[in-house]
Amino acid sequence: MSTYFITGISTEVGKTVASAIVTEALEADYWKPIQAGDLDNSDTQKVERLVSNKISKFHPNAYALNTAMSPHAAAEIDGLVIELDTIIVPKTKNNLVIEGAGGLLVPINNKNTILDLIKPDYNVIVVSRHYLGSINHTLLTLNLLKEHGFDASLIFSGNEHKTTEEIIQKMTQVNVIGRINEEPYFDDNVVREYAELFKDKL
Repeated sequence: MSTYFITGISTEVGKTVASAIVTEALEADYWKPIQAGDLDNSDTQKVERLVSNKISKFHPNAYALNTAMSPHAAAEIDGLVIELDTIIVPKTKNNLVIEGAGGLLVPINNKNTILDLIKPDYNVIVVSRHYLGSINHTLLTLNLLKEHGFDASLIFSGNEHKTTEEIIQKMTQVNVIGRINEEPYFDDNVVREYAELFKDKL
């Protein structure tokens, strides 16, 4: 069984919807190690609502922090220090989708970042959404992963931006799984349609 780690080039780029789609496509388990803020409507709860297969299991966060900000700062507000060795990957006989928080270099404490959660055998998927500066953020993310030995894949999120997507592909030769378009809404039916589209590329 394989583990897929989903990260983004920034925050609010569509990681959670992408995680739901990949979870549905693989009928995988899902785990968000660190949730910061929105505990009443967490990313785990959102993904669980969007996934319709009966096989996926949804594992509890290692850390559920009250404030929507960088994990290191949210933990400090809660009187905690996030320790890397307490973030234990759930045991499962199924494929596992892990959703990160923000981008790769988001601090989780004074010395570790989200990148430190990614183990050498993980399949890394980067979610890239177009905005002014997103080419730089995408290239930085993909190059950092490459430096650490990861051959990441990419999912574009939002409406097509041809010149942006073309230059990213030309400069990185990255495997593109597909695009999640700007949909009027996302529900389990929409997620299932994307899961079918992406399944063969995962």
